[in-house]
This record gives sequence, C-alpha cells and structure tokens, in this order.
Amino acid sequence: MTISGSHTTVELGSMLDDLRGVSWPARHSVRGAATGTHRSRITGMSPEFTEYRPYRQGDDPRRLDWKLLARTDRAYLRITSDRATLGTTILMDASASMAYPEATSAKWAVARRIAVGLAAVAHAAGDPVGVIVPSTHGIRARPPRTRRGVVGEIAQLLAAIEPEGSVELGPTLALTHRTPRLVLISDFLGDLDGMIRATRDRIVAGAEVHAVHILAREELDPPTAPILAKDPEHPNVLRPLVDETRAEYLAIFSTWRDGLAKSWRDARASYSQVITDETASQAIRRIVRPPAQMATAR
Repeated sequence: MTISGSHTTVELGSMLDDLRGVSWPARHSVRGAATGTHRSRITGMSPEFTEYRPYRQGDDPRRLDWKLLARTDRAYLRITSDRATLGTTILMDASASMAYPEATSAKWAVARRIAVGLAAVAHAAGDPVGVIVPSTHGIRARPPRTRRGVVGEIAQLLAAIEPEGSVELGPTLALTHRTPRLVLISDFLGDLDGMIRATRDRIVAGAEVHAVHILAREELDPPTAPILAKDPEHPNVLRPLVDETRAEYLAIFSTWRDGLAKSWRDARASYSQVITDETASQAIRRIVRPPAQMATAR
C-alpha cells in the first residue's frame, strides 16, 4: 500500500505499513461477477473447485458435472469457491465542527487518516474504492476505482480540504445507491435523522454501512478551568463552561453518545467510535473486524 506525494507519504506512510495484510471481509455475500476476495451470491462461475454435491430438484443444471454424469450415470454439482469485489465509497463530513479543536483540527486530521487507511485496505483486496465530500462549495468526489494510485488521489483530495460551514450528509448519502459498501466518517453533530433514514434505505437495498464516529479528546475531557465554548458551526453562539456546567455537559454528552450508537445499530449499521488520540491503524483494524470477532474482543 503506497501513495504518491512526499508530504502525504511522510504523514501516512507509517500507518499504511502497519496495515499491510489487514483484510476487510464483506459482512454478507456480494452481488457481483468481477473476481475478488468476497463471497459472491453468483455461484458456479469460479474455476476454484471446492467439492461435489448430489443434484437436487431446482438446482441450476449449468453447474452439473456432465463428464462425471457420463461416467457414473449420477448427477452431481460442482461446488466452487466464488469470490467477487465489493465497491466501497467513503462519505466524509467536512463541516466546521470537524475542525475542532481550532488549534489542531484534530478531528479532521484523524478522519483523513481513517479514510485513507480504509481505502488502502479495500484497494489492496482489489475492491474499487472512492470518496465523496459534500461541502458548502459543492461536492468533491473520486468515484470507486481499482486503478493503481487511487488511494493517493483520495489522500491528496482530502489534504486540500478545510472543514467549514454546515453541511447535511443525508442527501449525499442517498446518492450512493450504486455502492455496496458505504463508510460515513463524521462527528454526527449535524442532521442525524436524515442520515439514519438514508442509511436504512441503503441497507434495505442490500448495502453494508459503517458509521465511524470521530470524537476529540477535548470533547470527552474538557478543561477544568472556566472557558467560553464556541459552537464551530455557529460561531456567534458562546456557552460558559465552569465546574457546575461541566458536570452537566459530561452527563448530557455521554447520554447523547449512547443514544447515537443505539440509533446506528438499530438501523443495522456497523458503528465505531474513534478518539483523536487513538492510533489510526489500531482504529482501522477495529472498524474492519468481522462482527463475531468484535463480540469476542469486548
């Protein structure tokens, strides 16, 4: 997994090295005939033979082993190990709140690393991968591709973007109807109801959806000294944060996160939290881990 561009290579090269050999298996069988690494719903097309099974009424006669039938007068199917590619689109939240905290824009920096890392893992498996970034200036995108260099193109596109304004992701999410695997990377401080509705529609249509929640350490553990907290998407809104309001904020924020996680899981999406002081490669391994392994790890 390599990407071009000296600055980007220095920033992301170590993470990509850490991700060599990491796989991202589909969570269910895939519709598709292009040969890849995921179990396909289209059976009988692969040259990779697995086993024989007696023919049963209703089976596809094209999968019969006619030579074996001629020799033995018995009807058997050739069962093959069918594999397909899984197109992946990463939808990025580039609204102003992703530039928090102002001094470091840590949420956006981590979101970029997660996006590039996931793109590299998918691309290494031969899957088409692309990115969509809606903004106040329109939509910037790279459609899913398998060609060499696509991960570098995604990294360079994201490096050129500065989060700003207030952007709803739901309408853009609804445009990804051709993508079988969709990743949303956001702090989810925007139009959550719209995102959940669009996600349910995508999942009903057969898509696999991963919601990656980016959290700043400063949001989870704000300073104890009195400060005026500013809403990044509404800069004129200032709220005092002192000892009394800090405790209330922490309780409300915790309840909100629990409700957010439940909303995504009720929609049958995968949900992961990533904190800005977490190693990106570690977070990516957790995001791509199959559900059974995630349950064992808890």
